[in-house]
Amino acid sequence: MNTVARVREVIEEAYPPELAESWDQVGLICGDPQAPVTKVAFALDCTLAVAQRAVEIGAQMLAVHHPLLLRGVHSVAADTPKGKVLHTLITGGVALIAAHTNADSARPGVNDRLAQLVGITPGRPIKPTDPTFQPLNEATGLGRVGELPAPMRLGDFVQQVADALPETAWGVRATGDPEQMVRTVAVSSGSGDSFLDAVRDLGVDVYVTSDLRHHPVDEYLRAGGPAVIDTAHWASEFPWTSQAAEIVAKQTGLDTEVIDIRTDPWTISAHPRG
Repeated sequence: MNTVARVREVIEEAYPPELAESWDQVGLICGDPQAPVTKVAFALDCTLAVAQRAVEIGAQMLAVHHPLLLRGVHSVAADTPKGKVLHTLITGGVALIAAHTNADSARPGVNDRLAQLVGITPGRPIKPTDPTFQPLNEATGLGRVGELPAPMRLGDFVQQVADALPETAWGVRATGDPEQMVRTVAVSSGSGDSFLDAVRDLGVDVYVTSDLRHHPVDEYLRAGGPAVIDTAHWASEFPWTSQAAEIVAKQTGLDTEVIDIRTDPWTISAHPRG
């Protein structure tokens, strides 16, 4: 019989908790480790709608990327936002586990999936966890660097990224000359502006990430940084859910289901009428 503890073991073998950043909170959030499991659901965020869907589809466990309790809370009463989510899960018999920056750094992990989707073979990390005992191209760590099969116009590559990732209301935006030829690509799933300085020194042609802000990008470009493609945070990471579901299904034989609710918070995009 599969249990919450067994599914946790499989997830943590694939995405070791020791790979998580020091500030992160990964692992089992709620649920009895000894409770039986016949179905596991997967999502990027545990919103109330996602929790309700997990209960509706008969899952006994929900695996997500973003920890529900990353920042400290003083109450999980059912009339608080996070408390209502937890009460929905607990009363519905659904355990919750998060694999966050440990899944970002693991191989294969979130960044490998993003690299493959945009069209590169995932090579070295942008920020290796510890390259001392393994070749850099196989090292765990945040971000990935790789090459396209052949050079292409930046404008075409931006479209390729938009076509490859799940659609969001505001799509994809980019810097640079559309006619510039690009070949070497760096990617970082989720918020990646902390790697702008590192990317500038990697010799890449373009950097794909999310949640970029005006001033950091402006300063980076003025310092000679390569082109940047800014995607929705949700879009760069949601594809990981199918990877995680495949791993759990293969290792346990359990029924798995990806909850495809779009949890990207931005729902409207507008441009001036011509």
